[in-house]
Amino acid sequence: MLKLQTPVDIAPGKVKISAGDKVMVLGSCFAENIGRKMAEAGMDVCSNPFGVLYNPASIAYAVERMRSGKEFGMEDCRMMGSGAGMVCSFSHHTSFARRTAEEFLENANAALGKASSFFRECGKLIVTFGTSWCYRHIGDGRIVSNCLKRNEKEFQRFRLDLDGTTGLIRETVKDAPGCCPKQTIFTVSPIRHFRDGAHENQLSKSNLLLAVDNICRENPSCDYFPAYEIVLDELRDYRFYAEDMVHPSQQAVDYIWERFCETVMSDADRARIKEKEKESRQSRHRPVLAR
Repeated sequence: MLKLQTPVDIAPGKVKISAGDKVMVLGSCFAENIGRKMAEAGMDVCSNPFGVLYNPASIAYAVERMRSGKEFGMEDCRMMGSGAGMVCSFSHHTSFARRTAEEFLENANAALGKASSFFRECGKLIVTFGTSWCYRHIGDGRIVSNCLKRNEKEFQRFRLDLDGTTGLIRETVKDAPGCCPKQTIFTVSPIRHFRDGAHENQLSKSNLLLAVDNICRENPSCDYFPAYEIVLDELRDYRFYAEDMVHPSQQAVDYIWERFCETVMSDADRARIKEKEKESRQSRHRPVLAR
């Protein structure tokens, strides 16, 4: 038979997820897709309570904030640039931006409170890293999650090295007092960051892959799922990409979700999830009753 693909073989995952687990999902917009699929399957999931996060430093900071539960204050508020007239923080995606600092803090701290409680109780964590490239705010010296459309002269752009990336991931998965010990599944986002250039994107992804491998080798509670390899090798055709030719299409997301479930879930849980997904689809397509 003619061979039209190079399938990615995946060993059974050493970290398993059941339909009844509490799961925290953090990271890039690929993590958003996985979190949404879990929610549609009726799972107890908390997805990106700070919005989309891309680099290991921002994800490590978000985890530390959830561990401590320390609320955001006026000192964290920043006006967005480009005439947006909105207030956000360097810790959040711009989807959290609001017209006033008070509105921003009310929303951000409500999300943090719920996420902090969930994080302390959940036993499973899924983290998707998008890039090793970071922006450090020159004024306060911290790595930001989002530049908020402010002047690029306010920031220093740099790429994390392997030791730094490994250390940040190690901090992300360490056990903490008052928190349920976690099993973690890492993925590297297949979304290419072409703003960095094709070569620099590959260097960035390679750094993430090597750092995750370091952590999985030293920590038996951590595992890696090859979403990156599935898209680049098994689905290497532009019909599996969205119109921007960078993000995976919905078909690709659905396929990766199926491979993920096969790897980390039991047959019984997969059957239960398929039924929940069917119910979710039907609820979104109820016919309008004639009057």
